[in-house]
Amino acid sequence: MKKILLVVLLALLPLSLNAESKLNQILSSGELKVGTTGDWDPMSMKDPATNKYVGFDIDVMNELAKDMGVKVTFVPTEWKTIVSGITSGRYDVSTSVTKTAKRALVAGFTNSYYKYATVPLVLKKNLKKFPTWESLNSEKVIIATTLGTSQEAKAKELFPKSKLKSIESPARDFQEVLSGRADGHITSSTEANKLVITYPQLAIVQDGGKNPAVLAMMADQKDQVWINYVNQWIEIKKASGFFDDLLRKYNLKSL
Repeated sequence: MKKILLVVLLALLPLSLNAESKLNQILSSGELKVGTTGDWDPMSMKDPATNKYVGFDIDVMNELAKDMGVKVTFVPTEWKTIVSGITSGRYDVSTSVTKTAKRALVAGFTNSYYKYATVPLVLKKNLKKFPTWESLNSEKVIIATTLGTSQEAKAKELFPKSKLKSIESPARDFQEVLSGRADGHITSSTEANKLVITYPQLAIVQDGGKNPAVLAMMADQKDQVWINYVNQWIEIKKASGFFDDLLRKYNLKSL
């Protein structure tokens, strides 16, 4: 079945498929290299017990490699370097990132397969003090962000009065809130729903999500052959119910 899918997708591509494309290189080498941070629950997490990556995006990449008939190798990266890993050719594609205009200047994006909102998190005991987004927009408030993430840029836009504290991975912004070194931070509704379960002392500020955003893989923007292949694969998998099954598996709901 996977060979039939690969043949069908290759037949849909332009005849200009050439040796310079990542697609041809991946098929020739038998290896798909995927950049991932391993710190975004439930999209990509590194299991300390097995030292292996798990999550929604990991399942997506394993399925892509299976349908291509190649093995997948996950290449560790950080949010501050995930884009440069694409532009330098360290890996062929990234696990999902938020589509932003800044990233689009230098990297290409595939079709999207997930949409989320941005929400703030604070300590549950401080919910009365910070009941709204606007209550966090104050010069007396410290907002933590993780360096290189789309949330870092959003925080500057959403909290122009607040003091922003950028944290470098592997440390994470929510840890600053837990320790009391920051009053709040923003993240995807996807991660927020997981964090409040893992850390019951955290709570989501309940006046609605903002800045709906979409997730997609990143690839070399000059390699449209490779991007077109992945786009067609995504659409076929959407039609087959693959992504719907993954959403149920990880208890996720796309906006």
